[in-house]
Amino acid sequence: MALPNIRQRSGYLLLAVVVGHVILISAQVTSRSGVPLLQAAVFGAIAEVQLGTGAVVDAVRNGWEGYVALRGVRRENQALQARVRDLEIALQRRQALADESGRLRQLLGLRDRLGLPTRAAEVIGASPTADFRTVTIDRGTDDGVRADMAVVAPAGAVGRVVTPLGHASKVQLLVDRNAAVAVVARRSRVQGIAVGTGENLLQLEYVAATADLKTGDELVTSGIDGIYPPGFVVGRVESVARTGGSLGAVRVRPAVDFSSLEQVLVVLAPPTPAGGGPAPSSAETRQ
Repeated sequence: MALPNIRQRSGYLLLAVVVGHVILISAQVTSRSGVPLLQAAVFGAIAEVQLGTGAVVDAVRNGWEGYVALRGVRRENQALQARVRDLEIALQRRQALADESGRLRQLLGLRDRLGLPTRAAEVIGASPTADFRTVTIDRGTDDGVRADMAVVAPAGAVGRVVTPLGHASKVQLLVDRNAAVAVVARRSRVQGIAVGTGENLLQLEYVAATADLKTGDELVTSGIDGIYPPGFVVGRVESVARTGGSLGAVRVRPAVDFSSLEQVLVVLAPPTPAGGGPAPSSAETRQ
């Protein structure tokens, strides 16, 4: 058993001697560039390892920088989106303030032209059903508001106070089914009573069968009902039905958009008799 071990060791020794000779010869033999073959081989191996390591490092560095940069861009994008939202909200607030300022200017102009004691009020609620067309305002008996006082807006007549409380009042709109207002046509001076229908329409009643009324005629308050000052726009005739030359149903489109009421005026003084005092013109009440 000892003989094979000796032969195996001798083989290893011979291999080592051959490798050593090759290394020595490589160290002495030079390449075309003048660099020893051994040095060139070692340098080439090391260079390949360095190139591979550098590629891996560059890939890791580029990936990390890209990730960091992407997170930075994402944060910047989120910040910009938040800024845009803030600016949009601020713009909406400014627009709302500008709209409110315009409405208040119209209301103040109406009060100055009216020449009667009034109280500005804000609409704070509305009836949830169509059967009772009312709104609630933030003025009541503590502000001098009483039942049956007229409520007006720059566009025209709105309604009358029906339930005043300490700091709030309920206002019956002209379109309520139980509402009525005495009116007169500006063009022909035909008089009648405009009553509510529960919808966004009025119906003209108590008019002579031969009355001169046409589609588009403007109707204003006459003042004879003792509630509304004369001269406020109520609406325009939308349709006139005739049967055999006799006047039938007359439908009137209100001048006020009751769905967008925000500020109104309560007239604190009873109206003067028709023709007995100043009244806003049609153009003025529509501003």
